[in-house]
Amino acid sequence: MDVTDFPDDLVQTQAAWNATYDALAAPRPRDTSALRRRLLRLSVRLWWHPYWATAPCMPAARSELRRLARTHGVARAA
Repeated sequence: MDVTDFPDDLVQTQAAWNATYDALAAPRPRDTSALRRRLLRLSVRLWWHPYWATAPCMPAARSELRRLARTHGVARAA
């Protein structure tokens, strides 16, 4: 299995995590409690996703997932 062969739901969850983190990091965010709860839920989903049981190199795969989700989010915004 290629390290970039991520399931769609995992990429989407990482993209949602990135968007939530960016919203929380924005100046004067609204409803910070809800954003923090969402970030925590998404973090749990990312950490315990079944894909990680088969990942050849977890640190590298997690880093690649974050990079892929960022480019995926940029492509969606365009």
